[in-house]
Amino acid sequence: MTARRSRLRRAAPLLGVLLTVAACSSGPDTTGPAQATPAPSGSVAAVCDKEPAGPATAPAGAVVVDPAVPGDLAAKTRSAGPGTTFWLKPGKHILGDDKYDQVSPKDGDAYIGAPGAVVDGRKINQYAFTGHGANVKLTYLTVQGFAAPRDEGVVNHDSGDGWVIEHSTIQDNDGAGLMAGARQQVRGNCLRRNGQYGINAFSGATPITALVVEGNEIAGNNTGDWEAKVDGCGCTGGVKFWDVNGADVRGNWVHDNHGTGLWADTNNNDFLIEGNLIEDNDSAALIYEISYNAIIRDNTIRKNNWVDGRRYADKGDNFPTPAIYISESGGEPRIKARTAKIEISRNYLENNWSGITLWENADRYCNSPANTSSGDCTRLVPNVKTCADPAIASGPLLSDCRWKTQHVDIHDNKFVLDPAVVGCQASCGRMGLLSNFGSYPDWSPYKGDVVQEAITYKQDNRWHDNSYAGPWTFIAYTTDRILEVGEWEGSPYSQDTGSTYTAQAGG
Repeated sequence: MTARRSRLRRAAPLLGVLLTVAACSSGPDTTGPAQATPAPSGSVAAVCDKEPAGPATAPAGAVVVDPAVPGDLAAKTRSAGPGTTFWLKPGKHILGDDKYDQVSPKDGDAYIGAPGAVVDGRKINQYAFTGHGANVKLTYLTVQGFAAPRDEGVVNHDSGDGWVIEHSTIQDNDGAGLMAGARQQVRGNCLRRNGQYGINAFSGATPITALVVEGNEIAGNNTGDWEAKVDGCGCTGGVKFWDVNGADVRGNWVHDNHGTGLWADTNNNDFLIEGNLIEDNDSAALIYEISYNAIIRDNTIRKNNWVDGRRYADKGDNFPTPAIYISESGGEPRIKARTAKIEISRNYLENNWSGITLWENADRYCNSPANTSSGDCTRLVPNVKTCADPAIASGPLLSDCRWKTQHVDIHDNKFVLDPAVVGCQASCGRMGLLSNFGSYPDWSPYKGDVVQEAITYKQDNRWHDNSYAGPWTFIAYTTDRILEVGEWEGSPYSQDTGSTYTAQAGG
């Protein structure tokens, strides 16, 4: 499993309906140690087809939009001043017969749907809501049937700042259902069956800050099966985050996506990912890739990565395909965040293909031809050209040109595996702490076992005080070094101090 990335072009009540999810079907393991924390019981968003209805009559002062008049929504938006509230009557609203017929909100505009209000692109229009208007609000709307190109989005196409999207259904579109801008709040929505992503949090040259994704159901996205169309594109899943500096991702139900559930890729920083239910996704539940400083806690993560896990096993690839994949990412105290490490704690992981893998590609660093994020450097070295021979071979650049998997603290999690449920043999149920042997390019200062030694022994990566049920094994240093519990805990790895193990599988 290599690090991948595609190139891109360019407080209301949270939930109308809640789904109460038990920690596990048979209850917590009361015989386990006090240190192990089972999955928290709690309320997770079951939003789709259950959103609260919008107002049946127009709010005072609102402009009424008539579905019987094609293009009425766009026309009235153009003619009104900033800060206008629009109320969409029940029915199907269409924008016109040109692919670029779209709505361009002004600053402070608000769009409120009556019960049954639908904005439908009919697979004719590419985008629904576009432009750089700030502080726009969409509530109680269904937006569907738009034909956005790959890597582009339907709602907030141009990543306007301060948008609030609540209690809406964004479904059955091509591309991404929703783009994101700074200070955007995405709460209580159904984001399903979109062709590429539910959300694509990307805004080009301007980093996204203070993003909130809370209480949404994010399901069945990547209907276009883009990984099969573009080999290794790394461009699919429930949500993709790019260069986001500060995000809270809480209380979402992320399930049945044809790819990764949540994927933070390329210079993200300062993430809080907590209280989510992430299950039944074809690939990893969570990937945190060439990024920094995150808290991942109190999530229930189950039955993820079965499709990719089997694919790797069938071709004889020994890589530990995980539920949580930390790829060239770690804590960095020089970059401001609410934490100076990646802390993974109090999560409940049940019957995923494997557990947690910490990986660092020795050939992937700033200015390396092997770096698929070829235009990006680390947050510590702004200019890609700085990381070049001979300067990269010494001094601060030798360290700062690498995205390091370091300062990762994995504790008080519970890992449960029943191979009969997962349908796997020896290739599943693994933890991974490893790198490849550096070999490329010729001028690389990281050739040989430099990075393998660093990630395994020198970069403060620790498992401790976890609880395991089922037949777990461990891979360290390289893919052909498979360890049993005693070897993993003993010298030279010294992992999982204070952790406990029970032979039984299941919850």
